[in-house]
Formats: sequence, C-alpha cells, structure tokens
Amino acid sequence: MPFTPIHMGPGILIKSLLHGSFSLMVFGWSQIIMDIQPLLVMITGEGHLHGFSHTYVGAILLAIFSTISGKYLSEIGLLIIGISKNNNPIKISWVIASLSASIGTLSHVLLDNIMHSDVQPFYPFSLNDGMYGLMTIENLHKLCLYSGLVGTAIYFVVQIKVKRV
Repeated sequence: MPFTPIHMGPGILIKSLLHGSFSLMVFGWSQIIMDIQPLLVMITGEGHLHGFSHTYVGAILLAIFSTISGKYLSEIGLLIIGISKNNNPIKISWVIASLSASIGTLSHVLLDNIMHSDVQPFYPFSLNDGMYGLMTIENLHKLCLYSGLVGTAIYFVVQIKVKRV
C-alpha cells in the first residue's frame, strides 16, 4: 500500500480510542517516512521495493526518527493551523510521540507484509515472509477503510458527549 492514505484507517481508530494519548499527526508522518525507501526504488529502478524499511528492525529505527522529527513537525503544524488547548500551543509528549510513531511503523510493516510478497519483516533474522496472503487485498483494504470509518464515528460521538458535559 505505498503512498496511500489507507494506512491511516487503523490510526484513526486508535486515535478515537486513545484520544490525547495518541498523535494521529505523528502516526501519519511515520507512514510517509516508511515509504521513502520504496519511493526511491520506484524512482531509480534500483534496490528492493520493500527492503530494510519494511522489516521490524527497520521499522524500529524509523520509529525513532519519526518520533524525533514528528514531535516537532506536528507541534509546528498544530500551531500553524491554529489548534490549541486553552489558548496555549499543544505540546506532544515524548511518550505519545514515541507510541504513535512506533504503532505507525510497526503496523505499516504488518499491513504491507499481508499485501506484498516481497516484504520480509523478520530480516535479518529470517527470510520468512510472515503473514503474506493472510487475507485478500480487497479484505485488507476494507479492514483499513472500515477501521477508519468506525474510528471517525467513535471520535465524533465522544466529542459530542464531552461538549454536553
């Protein structure tokens, strides 16, 4: 699923369940970071499409990078679009940034592993393709889409109830 927003579906569901304990912006940033390596392979025609970035070891390293860069970029983004809390800029804690980036990169490997035969998530320890073909691509896309729709519904229902209190 390179460069598709479909990875965001599970992130939206997680955001609806964890609210302020999860950053959807950092999660989304981690999705972009994960697909830089496949983009470079597509542009140059050289390398393994879903290479080291789509392994769990690579995902952990990219989660660290996504945590550090995503925390600051997300805070700047929230400031630019004018989202604040009690008229103060929103600060994303390191724990929340780390959790969001880690869930982002690790779920990315999991989802792409189910969909793409060239993903070797356990490299360099094993060349096993893990869960390739666990479900059809159509069902995987539906799972991601429906999780995003359910997450959106939960988020707005909770927001309405909070405003009433």
